[in-house]
Amino acid sequence: MGMGSKMEGPSTPANRRDPYEVLSVSRDSTDQEIKTAYRKLALKYHPDKNASNPEASELFKEVAYSYSILSDPEKRRQYDSAGFEALDADSMDMEIDLSNLGTVNTMFAALFSKLGVPIKTTISANVLEEALNGTVTVRPLPIGTSVSGKVDKQCAHFFGVTINEQQAESGIVVRVTSTAQSKFKLLYFEHDVNGGYGLALQEDSEKTGKVTSAGMYFLHFQVYRMDSTVNALAMAKDPEGAFFKRLEGLQPCEVSELKPGTHIFAVYGDNFFKTASYTIEAVCAKSYEDTTQKLKDVEAQILRKRNELRQFEAEYRKALARYQEVTDRYTKEKQSVDELLKQRDGIHSSFTIVKSTNISGNGSNLSNGSSSKLTGEESPGEDGGSDGKDNQSAWVAVAVAVAVYVWNDFPLLGSRQVG
Repeated sequence: MGMGSKMEGPSTPANRRDPYEVLSVSRDSTDQEIKTAYRKLALKYHPDKNASNPEASELFKEVAYSYSILSDPEKRRQYDSAGFEALDADSMDMEIDLSNLGTVNTMFAALFSKLGVPIKTTISANVLEEALNGTVTVRPLPIGTSVSGKVDKQCAHFFGVTINEQQAESGIVVRVTSTAQSKFKLLYFEHDVNGGYGLALQEDSEKTGKVTSAGMYFLHFQVYRMDSTVNALAMAKDPEGAFFKRLEGLQPCEVSELKPGTHIFAVYGDNFFKTASYTIEAVCAKSYEDTTQKLKDVEAQILRKRNELRQFEAEYRKALARYQEVTDRYTKEKQSVDELLKQRDGIHSSFTIVKSTNISGNGSNLSNGSSSKLTGEESPGEDGGSDGKDNQSAWVAVAVAVAVYVWNDFPLLGSRQVG
């Protein structure tokens, strides 16, 4: 939820130059001067207008990256104080240009998006240029009403919301929802000195329950938007610690109120292949005073909780490191105990007469001057020297008896054997 992020925040270019130099502005330039310079250069180098010029694409990235720094007060302050080293470049949003992506890459991007990976896209240069030239069709969107429609991919439907003094003081909310869970952007344009409209804010749709939605809240107090890509990047870097970064995506919205008059909003089709279905509505916060206060209270609680989590993360990391330390020690101590007990068992088994046995049964090793033999194992002359001879005589007697038996009972066999 939130009111929008300024323009675009692309990936870091390979070679970084001074953002002030890239946008051709001075270090004491105002936000409006920086915004004007960016719009001019972004339109000049946008990939839509330079499909056959890869150098223009790189310049566009550089311009957008520079603006992402100078348009953010905190990033600008960090850069002014310590240069690029003070910026966490890896946490900056990465956006892709669908018009210059190609069919195969678009399919992959659509697949990742379907799987829940937040993928930000740039706004078509044609839409921005038509708005800046004032050649777009603006349909009225009265306060307290809603309009439903379908917008083609990389196209936009423009709406004019006219508010009076009382409504401006009470606050205005503009929301877009899609029951078809379409991807879209909610855009807010400022009136340009040349009569056109310059893009000032944008909010990407996010899935909330069974719908996708985006909103801008002009309520006379600081409202925050949640950037899901921050948590996604944290999850990719450190899945276990991603919880602590969950609220880091909460960023302050740049505009908190609207003046009386007509304000231009647009719904931009951000689906990868098909049209985006949507319903846009504009409401006066006067009828939602309790809800407005609840929003203010809950976001204050979220901010406090974010600070608490930052402190708790340090405690958690310390405890986790300690846990890892004691776990490693547990493993080592267990191995040490097992080894000591094994050595102890080995020593116990050494207190025995029998050290080893000869499998052939011909004898055994001696220990402490004593002889040893296996249980049930006998030597030929164990019971006396005459036993061997007695056994031999017995076998001879058995053989003679069998021969006599064969001779008497089978005379023919016997005679054949004799003959």
